[in-house]
Amino acid sequence: MAQVKVYGRRDVWGPRRREVSDVVHAALVSTWGVPQDQRFHRFLLLDADDLLAPRSQEYLILEVLCFSGRGPVERRALINAMYVEVAPALGLGADDLEIVIIESPPGNWGLRGVAGNELMLSRRAGL
Repeated sequence: MAQVKVYGRRDVWGPRRREVSDVVHAALVSTWGVPQDQRFHRFLLLDADDLLAPRSQEYLILEVLCFSGRGPVERRALINAMYVEVAPALGLGADDLEIVIIESPPGNWGLRGVAGNELMLSRRAGL
């Protein structure tokens, strides 16, 4: 299970939501085996005055919320894909993209009416 929160300026990223979602999801599919049809993305776009950072107006923050259990190699693969594939596809330099992976035990998630640790999911199903 993986969900993505996307933070950025509304005036910059609002018109590009689909583009951002497509390239971010492609990275999750290729590195973590998230199924193509399991896209869970939330855009939390902010007015220019509500995102203060010493970066350009294109600054983008991605939070990947997921079940715990991936090792450092898998986490590094996703981070690498974000900078090698996603950033260039969106025209971003390394300074204008930040990624945070937030892991939580499956039992802390409620999905399909049960706790996440009661679901029969595999890594191929986006664990």
